[in-house]
Amino acid sequence: MNDNQRTDELLRRSLGIGRRRFLSTCTAVAAGAVAAPVLGASPVHAAEQAAPSKGRGQSLVPADKRGIILYTVRDATGRDPLSTTLPSGFREVFGQLARFGYRQVEFAGYGQHANAPGGASLESVEGARLLRRWLDEYGLRAQGNHGFIPGSWPLTSADLDTFKKHLEIACILGMDHMGTGGDPTGSSYKADWDVAADKWHALGEIARRAGIKLYTHNHDAAYDFLLDGGPLDAQGRPTRSSGIRKLEYFLSITDPRLIWLEMDIFWAHVAQYKFRTYTAHDGSTQEKVFDPAGLVTRHDKRYPLFHAKDGVVNTTNGQGYDMVPFGTGVIDYTTFFSRVGHRNYHNPMVEQDNAPSATDPAQSLEHAHIGYRNLAALRRR
Repeated sequence: MNDNQRTDELLRRSLGIGRRRFLSTCTAVAAGAVAAPVLGASPVHAAEQAAPSKGRGQSLVPADKRGIILYTVRDATGRDPLSTTLPSGFREVFGQLARFGYRQVEFAGYGQHANAPGGASLESVEGARLLRRWLDEYGLRAQGNHGFIPGSWPLTSADLDTFKKHLEIACILGMDHMGTGGDPTGSSYKADWDVAADKWHALGEIARRAGIKLYTHNHDAAYDFLLDGGPLDAQGRPTRSSGIRKLEYFLSITDPRLIWLEMDIFWAHVAQYKFRTYTAHDGSTQEKVFDPAGLVTRHDKRYPLFHAKDGVVNTTNGQGYDMVPFGTGVIDYTTFFSRVGHRNYHNPMVEQDNAPSATDPAQSLEHAHIGYRNLAALRRR
């Protein structure tokens, strides 16, 4: 058995599927990759040439690293193609994103409108093959999914089977990464993060055997301070902090060969605004301002993915920012991407949670276009 055969056997076993099914799956993927036309190439180059330059110097985000999470345009993938002339369903949306210039997409599930080609759900081996064919058609690459992470621990058989199915789908789509849109735990207590680390180590090992890097995605709460000491409350839980943030603790106790992270840069800046002080073990109030780019530079290879999401200042909403199209806000992405470096390693995905509009059905794709132009325009000073 040669090295390639050993790798195939490890992947087949980790997914728990038969040899015949595995070989047919991977053969179909390989055939799709070889036969992929370059229909998306011309519009991509046109979009790049049209992008304005912000400053001089090297592009901070190389063309092949410019991506978008499909959650941004979820109304477009979800709308009925029989009732609109706008792009609808995965295939047409892929085509439009490629014309804007995007080279990568991150999934947020595999559902679309029932009248779109392929039907309502493509969360299957057959659906993944169809998606892969469309991605190849438009020169796009799948780079992650906010998908299924088992809720059970220890893992139930049903959860384990579903997790392996999603790994098989990721393999067909050609993903390097697969993850979730949530934190490992919503708790503030050290003991719960210890349990979460055990669970994610187990899941990360299963993913590693399938050739996939498993990642977790942050919101602002993940960068709040961990409760890990001081007087105990009535339930015997700690009430004070050593000053370490929850996700920083998770990074310190997890294996970098098994668990990766995707930083949502907007929510990290919200955390910078919200979580500035903590009560130390001795009862004193301490100030510690969060530095998102600094955390990435300390753990650079553990952050292969970013959500590139922008905001304008709002000191009345409790978050410090209102979300706006990428590149139209005040978050300093030129400095952020310059500081974190490794431009050929990180994969920024444009995201805007509020891009869909109830009154303007074209808005989310228009904002996706704005986001691409501004991402492509970033230059090192």
